[in-house]
Amino acid sequence: MDLHTLKIFQSVAKMGSISQAARELQYAQSNITMKIQQLESDLQTTLFYRHNRGTALTDKGIMLLTYTEKIFDLIEETKSMMNDDQTPRGPLIIGSMETTAAIRLPVLFSKYHKDFPEVDLTLKTGSTEQNIQAVLQNELDGAFVSGPINHPDLIQKEVFEEELMLITDTVHSPISSSIKEIQTRTLLVFHSGCAYREKFEQWLYQEKMIPNKIMEFGTIDGIIGCVAAGLGISMLPQSVITKHEQDGIIRQHSIPNLYGKVKTVFIYRKDKYVPASLIKFINMICDEEELLDNKRLI
Repeated sequence: MDLHTLKIFQSVAKMGSISQAARELQYAQSNITMKIQQLESDLQTTLFYRHNRGTALTDKGIMLLTYTEKIFDLIEETKSMMNDDQTPRGPLIIGSMETTAAIRLPVLFSKYHKDFPEVDLTLKTGSTEQNIQAVLQNELDGAFVSGPINHPDLIQKEVFEEELMLITDTVHSPISSSIKEIQTRTLLVFHSGCAYREKFEQWLYQEKMIPNKIMEFGTIDGIIGCVAAGLGISMLPQSVITKHEQDGIIRQHSIPNLYGKVKTVFIYRKDKYVPASLIKFINMICDEEELLDNKRLI
């Protein structure tokens, strides 16, 4: 078993077809088949089920794919470490919840880009759940997520605390006058995996309320626009909605502290080499907390 053979195995596993893997790697199909057979012989196990549409991994094949990806990740990490002269450069991929990306990160990212122009900084938004999995799978170098996060492979640094508010249009009476009124309204929320949505649902469960209807959105603007139009209600960080309330577009309502406070943390892998670009980013978060402060951004 060598790296070349593992690369062939990985390609077949991901393509689900020996013929497609052969095209991708530009090898003869017979060579791919022979390499897989040799690997199965060396390991004394069956790695693939063969069927009319291609191949599928066996349980042992799934295990080998997990280890194969770890091996190649470690090789890339080793190369990065050897080539790192502690000058921040190269790609840096940061994940974030959409609300955090829209309100709190523009100033931070602008300063980082100005200070370290050789870093190819990329921002990807997603739910807390999606960002955690992406960091664990080495698809993101780090991410801003709702905390606390308890995972043995992750380091977390608390960044700030969000205060969640219930929002409605300006026509309806304040929700606080009748909490049960929530049950008759459509809930406008992000997709599953969003920490703010989970808080909202926890609150409703505690109040023994089942929402009449739930509509999912992918953007903040979509949620706020539909709330303003009277389609339903939502629960978002105060940092996101204050300007919209000041403009008379929506109305905000306080909720119990148990469900109204959410900490945002920055996470990154504990067992992975931290390049200079990420070290500088983490240091900037710690040194420039005011860049992430509501008062500075509103």
